[in-house]
Amino acid sequence: MGKTTGFLEYKREDGAVRTEEDRINDFLEFHERLPLPEQQKQAARCMDCGIPFCQAGKMIAGMASGCPLNNLVPEVNDLVYRGRMAEAYKRLSITHSFPEFTSRVCPALCEAACTCGLHDEPVSTKENEKAVIEYAYENGLVKEKTPAVRTGKKVAVIGSGPSGLAAAQLLNRRGHEVTVYERNDRVGGLLRYGIPNMKLDKSLIDRRVSLMEEAGIKFVVNANVGKDISAEDLKKEYDGIVLACGASNPRDINAPGRDAKGIRFAVDFLSEVTKRLLDSEFKDIPFELAKDKDVIIIGGGDTGNDCAGTCIRLGAKSVTQLEMMPKPSEERLPSNPWPEWPRILKVDYGQEEAIHKFGNDPRVYQTTVKEFIKDKKGNLKEVVLVSLKAEKDEKTGRMNMVPVEGSEKKVPAQLILIAAGFLGSEKYVTDAFKVETDARSNVKTEAGRFASSQAKVYTAGDMHRGQSLVVWAIAEGRAAAKELDAALMGYTNL
Repeated sequence: MGKTTGFLEYKREDGAVRTEEDRINDFLEFHERLPLPEQQKQAARCMDCGIPFCQAGKMIAGMASGCPLNNLVPEVNDLVYRGRMAEAYKRLSITHSFPEFTSRVCPALCEAACTCGLHDEPVSTKENEKAVIEYAYENGLVKEKTPAVRTGKKVAVIGSGPSGLAAAQLLNRRGHEVTVYERNDRVGGLLRYGIPNMKLDKSLIDRRVSLMEEAGIKFVVNANVGKDISAEDLKKEYDGIVLACGASNPRDINAPGRDAKGIRFAVDFLSEVTKRLLDSEFKDIPFELAKDKDVIIIGGGDTGNDCAGTCIRLGAKSVTQLEMMPKPSEERLPSNPWPEWPRILKVDYGQEEAIHKFGNDPRVYQTTVKEFIKDKKGNLKEVVLVSLKAEKDEKTGRMNMVPVEGSEKKVPAQLILIAAGFLGSEKYVTDAFKVETDARSNVKTEAGRFASSQAKVYTAGDMHRGQSLVVWAIAEGRAAAKELDAALMGYTNL
């Protein structure tokens, strides 16, 4: 696949990125594309390795290695290298529902497992994928399939995030009548309101949803199933239901002073910013949410990084990002060999922008909040931070991060954003459908299956597997659609 000697002849080159000084002044995407001839050279680096770990999607040491969608990466790269872009799109679309999303927000599990990356820079599969899907849109190749014959079966999908959209897409292609219910005012779920616009332009969601509507999928927004719409009524009306509501129950920080004004969950904050921007066509920028404030973000993952980038755009006085765990190594350790996911230090766009704006990496490791301090009006004014150390629990043998006595220090803070992950699905939804849940409050199914404990009710995405990646959500949505289709029709050709 690719050019036999391509990985020897060409060094990895990524598309241009707008400078920090430029991009922090707007909410527009800032990763640009290479010209197609240059992207073909990047695809030429795919090295005919024999065993393409990039497309395996296997769990190794508790982490995913390779693409969970099992995209046939070398085949797509080879077609890009040869300039056969229409065929590359056709090949990619067989396994992938929405390359326009993952090519922007996925951490590229495929690249982490790339054989070329063992001794050199991995093949730029993510940007190759982006080149393919954008070429396809620009040349009118992306079309949602409208089935010639309908099956007479009706399916409801609850949630319009990546898993719900993927399930709806395949079930509609099969010929079922599909209705997607979304509790927010716009379709997209996590894609819409959990990811900032500069990372995923929302027009890309609208572009895809418009095609899905033309193909016959019905979207109902402002529809909070389990509260405003009865689960029992849906069970009576539909032949199958897919719960794809995400892991939207945020983990809290229960420290003294938690009731102070100015403490928010990260996704609620990001959602408000995005909604204000979209409602005003980007004319109403909510500077008052963070301007001139000392912001502390609790959590070091993707959401924490998105909060950092957003707060900088809103004029924050300072941004600090707290990480409970120790600082990762800058290179792979022997205990973390390829093709495992590399547990190494990464600097994402939000951290890059903080370094540019404030002169230092915003992340502080092995630290958490011990206390929130309010002023006389109940507004947050300071926090007490405490350092953490790893300590072995003699009963369980597990290593826990515990406070270091005497390490407390007080720092100013007028805005706290809690980005500490999610505990699972929201109880009112699972209670409404009377489905069994596991210890993490995810909808319980047999291993490798998607049928819940209730007849006709299936699940997919974060609501099923817990907080995860967009690419996993898409893979789960597709798999759940196949299982439900087989139950409805006696077999599946999806």
